[in-house]
Amino acid sequence: MVDLAESLDRVARIQREWARERPDVDVRPQGVIGRLHRLGAYLTEELCVVYRKYGLGEGDFDVLATLRRAGAPFERAPGELAEHTMVTTGAMTKRVDRLERAGLVSRRASESDGRGRVVALTPQGRELIDRAFSEHMANERRLLAALTEEEAAHLESLLVKWLAATEGPHA
Repeated sequence: MVDLAESLDRVARIQREWARERPDVDVRPQGVIGRLHRLGAYLTEELCVVYRKYGLGEGDFDVLATLRRAGAPFERAPGELAEHTMVTTGAMTKRVDRLERAGLVSRRASESDGRGRVVALTPQGRELIDRAFSEHMANERRLLAALTEEEAAHLESLLVKWLAATEGPHA
C-alpha cells in the first residue's frame, strides 16, 4: 500500500489539497482514477512512438493489426473493421482511404455481397504490420518492466474485472 504522506506524485498532492479544502469529501478514488488517467496518457504516447516510426498513427496501426489478426487472406468488411476497432464506419472510411493511398491496403467488391466491399492487407501492408507489431510488443514489455510477472498478472485480472463491470463481459 502506498503511503500518501510519503508519495509526492501529482495525484497525491492534489488529493492532499482537496482533503485540506474539502475534508467532507472522500478523495481516495482520485488516487486510482487520477493515476490511471496519467498512466494511460503516458502509455499512449509511448506506444505512438513506435507507430510513428513506421509512418502510422494509432488508428492506422489498429486497422492494419485488425486485418493481420483476421488470418489469411487478411481481409474484413469495413463494418467488421469498425466493430473490431471500436470506431465509427465514417472514421474507418478515412483510415482506410489513407492506408489505401499508402499502398498498405486494397479494397474490392465482396464476392458474397454485390454491394459490399472488402478491405485487405497488401503484401506491403502485411510486411509493415509484422515489423511494427514485433516492435510494439517489445515496447509493451519494456513499459511493463516496472512490474513483476505476478504483479502484471494481478493487475490484468483486476482490469479485466473492472472493465467487464463497465463494458460488459464480452465487449
